[in-house]
Amino acid sequence: MTAGRILIVDDDAAIRDGSSQALVRQGHEVLQAATGREALSFLDRSEFDLVFLDLKLPDINGLDLLRTIRERDPLVQIVMITAYGTIQNAVEAMRLGANDFLSKPFAPDELRLVTDRVLRARRLTRENLFLREELRRKEGETVIIHGSRAMATLLEQADRAAPTDSTLLITGESGTGKGLLARRIHERSTRRENPFVAVDCSTLVPTLFESELFGHVKGAFTGATANKMGKFELASGGTLFLDEIGNVSLDLQAKLLKVVEEKVICRVGSTRQTKVDTRIIAATNQDLRQAAREGRFREDLYFRLNVVSLHIPPLRERREDIPLLVRHFLGRFSAKHGRPGLVPSAGLLSRLNAYAWPGNVRELENTMERLVIFSSGSTITEEDLELAGIPGGAPAEAKETRKTPPESMLTFELIPLEDVERDYVARVIREVGGNRTEAASILGIDRKTLRLKLRRWGMEDM
Repeated sequence: MTAGRILIVDDDAAIRDGSSQALVRQGHEVLQAATGREALSFLDRSEFDLVFLDLKLPDINGLDLLRTIRERDPLVQIVMITAYGTIQNAVEAMRLGANDFLSKPFAPDELRLVTDRVLRARRLTRENLFLREELRRKEGETVIIHGSRAMATLLEQADRAAPTDSTLLITGESGTGKGLLARRIHERSTRRENPFVAVDCSTLVPTLFESELFGHVKGAFTGATANKMGKFELASGGTLFLDEIGNVSLDLQAKLLKVVEEKVICRVGSTRQTKVDTRIIAATNQDLRQAAREGRFREDLYFRLNVVSLHIPPLRERREDIPLLVRHFLGRFSAKHGRPGLVPSAGLLSRLNAYAWPGNVRELENTMERLVIFSSGSTITEEDLELAGIPGGAPAEAKETRKTPPESMLTFELIPLEDVERDYVARVIREVGGNRTEAASILGIDRKTLRLKLRRWGMEDM
């Protein structure tokens, strides 16, 4: 049974009181309104999961009020109740957005059954808001391919933390799979039947960030034409994954800290506080401890998020995983592009294993898809690297006919890793003529991450 916040709108006090008592015993929070104007006053100040609405009210026609409520909140469930139940009334109410219909008199059991049904429908609607253009694939979406001791240890730690409600902080470079680990933790938690909502903090417009997280009420700002639930509410009962948390501004960090500590949110434009039961998993590719020392990240928020810390090592530190990942991606993209039976050559595996992979697993994934697309034989070889346009991928005998490849693709250099990454990124940008979108795709990172790297290295003008 899903508990909810319910408003009963009926001019009959006996109906209101009897229904309220039955629903409160079921665990719901219930408010009552005797008129349409009183109902609108409640709806202006508060959010409800379900409204029981009488068709005959002393001041406002029930169907008109239904239309107004539906315009304000597309997700609220509305059940019409009336002593004048007719097929015409039911059809018109459903056309205007009612979710169900009750005729007076109704028994408490009938009321409870309808309540359970429509609240379950609301929960499913909320979850479906975050389904992408296709259903989650059953095949391996939360399977993390690994063969290294480092990843085995990490996954054991994650599985121990999963059943708890502790806040987690996942650290690691871009492309290591922080989002995949977060989803795996959610699906091994007691919250797995409830939503997993992911927010990429690096892509949200700062002026709309608060609205995205906490929601807003109608009229809160220009363009706010209806009430909107924020990500915290949509994830209530489940898990909210805040990716790249280090990109959140200091003023929003303060508001986020309050939610983490008190488990309440306040929609933009409203003064009403709403309780949320949301587990937070945050992730970053930054050193938040150092950022806190430098005043770029709130120290109190850092310690609130860092209850359980999990670090995903970069791919270059777990090279035992590379052959397994190569075969995994090769199998996936062979099926996707209609080229079954493709296998990697020993030379290709050797070349891929020697590379530094600054874009980590995401870069390897992109590389394998390009190889599947551009290779012609049943065996993908190191020669196919050049054909696929992958920097540094030409065989040795072809070196003199093209630009010198990044050294990290051919051998190991005894230089700082930061220098290797900076040099490789610069070479990729030059190879694609300064096209940052194409460079980010090759590197397996997004444009935002590439821009931040270039800024850190003082290379914004490339």
